[in-house]
This record gives sequence, C-alpha cells and structure tokens, in this order.
Amino acid sequence: MRGVAWIKKCVAQFIVRVCNLMPIKQNKLFFMSYYGDQYGCNPKYIYRYIVQQPFSASFDIVWALNTRQSHPDLSDVRQVKMLSLRYFYELCTAKIIITNCRTTDLFMKRKGQYYIQTWHSSLRLKQIEKDAERTLSKSYIQMAKKDSRKCDLLLSGCQYSTEIFKRSFWYDGLILEKGTPRNDLFFASNQGLKATVLNALKLPSEKKMVLYAPTFRKDHETQVYDLNYSLLLEALTERFGGEWIVLVRLHPHMVTAAEQLVYSDRVIDVSTYDDCQELLCIADVLVSDYSSLIFDYALTRRPCFLYVPDLNSYIQKERQLYFDLEALPFEAAVHPDDFLTAIRQFDQASYHQRLANFLKAMGSSEEGEASKYVVDHIYHVCFGEEERRKHVEAV
Repeated sequence: MRGVAWIKKCVAQFIVRVCNLMPIKQNKLFFMSYYGDQYGCNPKYIYRYIVQQPFSASFDIVWALNTRQSHPDLSDVRQVKMLSLRYFYELCTAKIIITNCRTTDLFMKRKGQYYIQTWHSSLRLKQIEKDAERTLSKSYIQMAKKDSRKCDLLLSGCQYSTEIFKRSFWYDGLILEKGTPRNDLFFASNQGLKATVLNALKLPSEKKMVLYAPTFRKDHETQVYDLNYSLLLEALTERFGGEWIVLVRLHPHMVTAAEQLVYSDRVIDVSTYDDCQELLCIADVLVSDYSSLIFDYALTRRPCFLYVPDLNSYIQKERQLYFDLEALPFEAAVHPDDFLTAIRQFDQASYHQRLANFLKAMGSSEEGEASKYVVDHIYHVCFGEEERRKHVEAV
C-alpha cells in the first residue's frame, strides 16, 4: 500500500508541475475548508460576503470539496472534487488561495500567487503548533513549517491571538488583526436563520436549545463525554425555565464515534451539520470543554459552561492550555455535581461583566466586519490600489 500511495503522490506532483506552467488568472479565488470536508468556517463567510456585493462578478470563484454540495450558496459557483485533475488545474492557476487548514506538498505555491491562511479559531484554549510541538507528529510539524513559508496573510481575532501566532506559527509575515470572518454572523441580524436551521434539523421552534460541543481526544474515546443529559435538562429548566433539547455536536475527528452515544427525542446528534457557527447562533446555552468555540460563543453574551472531567489527564496526555480555567469568564467544573450547581446558580450580571473584562484584556477586534477587511485586502491584491479605492468607496 505504501508503494501505491507513493506512486499516486508522484503522479499528483507531476500534474501540479504541469499545471504550474499555465497562466495564473488574476481574478481567480480558490476556496477550501477542512481539506474539502465541508462548506464552512472562515472561507465560507469570506465567500458569502463577496457574493453579496455588487462587485462579485469581478471574481472567478472555485470551491474544492470532497463531495458536491447542494447548498444554495453554491448553486452558481464552480465546484471541483478534491485531488481531481480539475482541482489541480484550478489550484495552480488561482491568484488567491483561501483555506482554514494546513496545505500539503501538493500545493506548490507559484510566484504571483497569494495564500491567505484564515486558521479555524478566533482564540484558543489548548496550545497549538510550536507551543504544542511535543504532542504533534514529526510529519505534521514538517508540513506546518512548509505551509507557513507559503503563507502571505494570516487572520487574527484579537491581540492575544496575534501574539500566539507570532510565537507558535513558524510565521513572521503579515497578520490582519480585524476579527474572524466566521464570527461576523454573531453581529448580523440573522432574520430567519434560526427557523432555517431548525427546519434543516427537523427540530421544534418552541424549545430552547443547549449545544454540547466538546473537542476531540486523541484516543477517540467517548467515555469522557459522560454528561447526564436528564439532569442537565432539569438544571437548565430550573435556572432558565422552558423546555430544552440537547444538541450534541462532536468534533469532526469524532463524527464516527458519535454513534456510540445514546440519544433520544430530547438529545439530538448534530455532528454532521456543516456549519457550527449556525448552531452556536441558535443555541441558548453552550456546554463545551477545551474547544475554541467557547471564545466564538462569548461574542453572543449567552451562558457558556465548561465540563472538564478529564482536566488533569488532558493536560498531561493531550495539550497544555493557554489559560488557567479560573481566568476564563466561563464557569468550569470537573465533577458532575459541581457542573449542575454552576448552571443552577448562574449569575447573568456577573457573567456579562467577566465577559466584558476578558474580551477587553484579550484585545478583541471582533466587530462583525472581518470579512469586509479581508475582501478589501483581496481586492487590492487582485486589482491594485486604484481599483481597491474604488471598491472601498463602492462598499
């Protein structure tokens, strides 16, 4: 099998070299999210901002996906299957490449191309890249370093995140600290979004929603996700009133393991739902652990609780953390009883004050205009300063 894989890689690299002889199309934008697994995250929101503008026809846009998406947003855009012959042609002739994950050796960046690395979090609790080097494979580290050398622009949601990138990303280039495109959603009016999401998930509109979105574990064990959903629902009703439904969204690495959990008519698996930001947007409460989603959700000012029963072992075996949990604005609990007590005793006024203090301390730049700043930059790269000024005036 290794021999077959090596041959396939050699063939792909030959195709890339041939395609790299073709002219770069100055207005072509190439989008990819999570290696083509989904239409989502920051690339999605940059793309959506572009197509909603009168100048969208100025760009030739391509999305790379593993399976063709029937999403209404993509009805008029060119889609290419990951690692197909057409994929390599579009990638090699695009002026700008926009993705949220590391690229492999099959992206041989050309002179004249511009690579925007959006990454996939606005801020993070668990350490990344060089800061977590002891937990990463040598092959990943090698790929990451090569990817950073290709990068022309990195996006950051706050001053604290920028400092992490400068220290840990093996990158010393331009960082645009103007917010995170996927978080623009929390600042928009979003009329009709909740109804659309609930309809897609076939969920009742009169219920309140708690989203349980823990991060993955390297061993893919699910025992750590030992929430007692019945007691959770009781605590939520006691503190906030109403009838509740639990939406469980495991990390993409854990989707297959989601089948091991027990669900019911009040506990729904939404792990395959592409856009987690939309789930965050409709959730009345978030429960998580070490996921970076907690910092995205903080922008909604809604209650967020951390259930971390494996805190000590996680730090020892998985990743070190950037923050002591007590320094975060969210209530965190190791023991199930303490977790339920934190919900029952939730103080909204105190929580909002802690959130405000935390976001100020982080130097947050999230104001709902991140996509606008990125697209302004893209316009400049593609068409030059004079056209960029015209674009800004038009916007």
